[in-house]
Formats: sequence, structure tokens, C-alpha cells
Amino acid sequence: MSKISNQKELTTLALALLITGSLLGVGYWFFTRSNNINTSPTAVEGSSSSQTSRSIPSVENVISQGEKSLIPKSIPPEKQAGLTALASGKYQEAVRNLEASLQKKPNDPEALVYLNNARIGKQKAYTIAVAVPIGDPNSMGTAEAVLRGVAQAQNEINQAGGIVGIPLKVVIADDKNNAELAQTVAETLVNNNEILGVVGHYSSGVSLAAAPIYEEGNLVAISPISTSVKLSTAGDYIFRTVPSDRFAANQLVKYMIGELNQQKAVIFYNSQSAYSQSLKDEFITALYGDGGEVVDVFDLSYSDFNAFKSLDTAFQQGVEVIVLFPDSSTVEKALQVVRVNRKQLPILAGDDFYAVDTLKVGGDSTGVVVAVPWHILADPYSRFTQEANQLWRGDVNWRTVMAYDATQALITGIQEQPSRTGVQQALSASNFSAEGATSVIKFLPSGDRNQAVQLVEIQPGNRSGVGYDFVPLP
Repeated sequence: MSKISNQKELTTLALALLITGSLLGVGYWFFTRSNNINTSPTAVEGSSSSQTSRSIPSVENVISQGEKSLIPKSIPPEKQAGLTALASGKYQEAVRNLEASLQKKPNDPEALVYLNNARIGKQKAYTIAVAVPIGDPNSMGTAEAVLRGVAQAQNEINQAGGIVGIPLKVVIADDKNNAELAQTVAETLVNNNEILGVVGHYSSGVSLAAAPIYEEGNLVAISPISTSVKLSTAGDYIFRTVPSDRFAANQLVKYMIGELNQQKAVIFYNSQSAYSQSLKDEFITALYGDGGEVVDVFDLSYSDFNAFKSLDTAFQQGVEVIVLFPDSSTVEKALQVVRVNRKQLPILAGDDFYAVDTLKVGGDSTGVVVAVPWHILADPYSRFTQEANQLWRGDVNWRTVMAYDATQALITGIQEQPSRTGVQQALSASNFSAEGATSVIKFLPSGDRNQAVQLVEIQPGNRSGVGYDFVPLP
């Protein structure tokens, strides 16, 4: 096995890494501010770490059902006119303007939600909410991805005549991926008796912070993204459509032991992220259970983290596989590990590594295997995939799918029993099932979804537009 021992090479690599990191940072700034949907993973990507250091805004400024936009981008004049009309109760005018806005920018999920709300007007409607991290710069793409799933499900049910003839209204809340704000948002949603269920939250830490409030308020919350195993015991009103970290960890270990035929791993994770911590713990448990070994663990959250020194230490301990479990706030540090490794060892990673920045690393990322809940190429001809592509004018990823499924679960629960406790009872029933994007939705007694994960590998390709793609493994 080769080792990183040549100091001259290390110095050269360090300089290259600093330059590359700076360029990637500038590129990411422009990328995340693009108004156009991208067929790459970043079009629907985001953060899994909760942010707690920002000042907490007034809750009135982060919740909307169409009277204002929550997305901090330039708002098309047609959309703004629609929002102004909707706030004034001029529903037909709002419909005309929002339809015009979507003609120009069809990939705007917020506009589609508000359009459906405007079409409802003052009619009786069932109401749900979606809580997303719009205000977190690292999570903007994820927020829009989740909104696309919710908007598509709302649009479909309303075009089909509603839930037993009653349309579905959606309230959007921006928790900014902040645990404290998420609790305030949850309290506000609980106090609104019209809301029968919530799709959210995003990061595991934020979902765990808000869960007791939903539980006490008897309001179902279904997370499409949070994977921490701790959510399994968060309460009877807490569900998720994304498989827990236990599923992902087991699949990665199975691949490492069975396909790679390797036993010794080094893990890189963020101790400050509930998601990252959970995935690390589950992987270690599964690996030791299958006779493997973790030679070392490195914390990406440390300010003095050094990819070169960490890998050199791991090489000296006989490591055979690199395992990356960053959240989005530490993805760049994990990418440093990929660059330094230079394909010397196989790399396995968690779902937050499914991002265009990973693909932009280029040849050094080739062969990286990532565990995700779903991939479009694994089911390219499904009804959902075809309709999503037509609606959004581009590919969607697993976050949109899981959000769509969470909304479908709420719709089915409301159809069976249109009350808060009724929805919870419906979802908890052993015979509950709902038609999801690509598979049937069923919940375990814990509120977890019983669904396998998909392994994807980075390979050369043109679908993402950067020269490399995530491709499903058989």
C-alpha cells in the first residue's frame, strides 16, 4: 500500500489545494445564486447541520401562504404582482400573475405553491405546512428541492379535484436551519388549528429540536431529509419518508466488506452535526458487527483539521477504505480528503456528499460511492420522474422525491381522517399505505420508513454538466 510520505509532494499538494479551494468557493457563490434549475445534484442539494449562531427573526417574517416571498432571490415582476394581489385578497389577479411568472420561470416551486393557494381563494381547504431551510446559505438548494416535492404533490391532488373534493393549501415556513427558530416555527404551526400536518424539518438536529413541540401539540411532522436514528424515538407524531442512517450505514458496510473485500476504515465526520454523528455511530456498529475495524476517526469540525496529516496517520495504521460523513458545512473539508487521497484508496460517503461540488473535484472523485435514498437513473421511466421532468424542466433528486412522498402520506392520512389526531392514527395503522413517487409508503411503528437505500458511484459523464455524474450501482 502506498503512503503519503514525500514532503515535497505534500507541499505541492497543499498549495494546489488552497488554490482549488478558493476557486471552488467563488464558483459555489455564483452557482448557488443561479435562478435556473440544474440537472446536477446541487439543484436540489443543501445542508444537514443546524445553524444556531444567527439572530432569530420574527416568526411573521418567515411564514407565508402567498402574501410574501421567502426566497431571497430577485423576484420576477409578475410574481411580485401576484403576491401583492394575493395579500389583498384579489385571487383571480393573483392567479393570472403567478401563472405568467411560472411561464417565465417554471422551476419556481414557491410560485407554484402560491398559485395553488390563490386558486383556492376563500374556498374550504385542508391545510398543511412545509418547513424548509431557505435562509441558510448552505441549504438554499435543498429548500427548493423539498418545495418542489411538496408543490408537485399539491398541484397533482388539486388538479384531480382535491382530497375528496376539498383542495389542499400549503403554508411555507423558513426555519433557516436554526434549531431555536425551528422551535418558534413549530409553536406557531401548532397554534394554527387549520394546519393538519407538517412536512419537515431538514437537518436532524433541527427536527429533533422541534419534535417535542409537535408531539405536545398533537401535530404530525414528517421529515423528508432527517436521517438520525434518534428521530426513531422522538414521539408518536414524528415520521419520516427518508430511510434512517441505520439503512445507509448497513448498505455501505455491506459494500465495503462484500464488494471491496476490505476490513479497515478511517472515518471523517462532524461531531457538531446530529446527522453526521448518527451515521458515524451506525457505520461503526455495522462494521464491527461484520468483522471490520475502524482504525481512526477524525473530526471535520476542528478548526485545525488537516487532511494531509489525518490521511498520513490513517495510512500508517493500515487503513484500506476512507469513509466520509460530513454535513454540508464540512463538505469542503471532506473534499480536501478526496483531493489528497488521489484515488489511492476507495472512498465511501453519506448522502450529504451527493452534491455538484463533489463532482467538480474531477478525476480524484472518480469511484467515490455514496449512499442515497433514490436516484433518477435507477427509475428513469416512472410516472413521477416523467411528470417531474416536464413540470420543473430538469432532473430532480432524492430530496424532492422524499418531500413528495411526505406530502402524499399526509394527503392519504387527511383523506382517511381529516383531523390532527386522525392523521396520526391513520399513519400509525399497521395497514397504512400511500402511493409514493416510485414506491409504496409504509411506516414502521417507530415512524421510520422501511425502504432500502441506493448506492451511486461517481463516473465520467455529461448529465451534470461538469464532466462527472453519480451513477447507480447494480
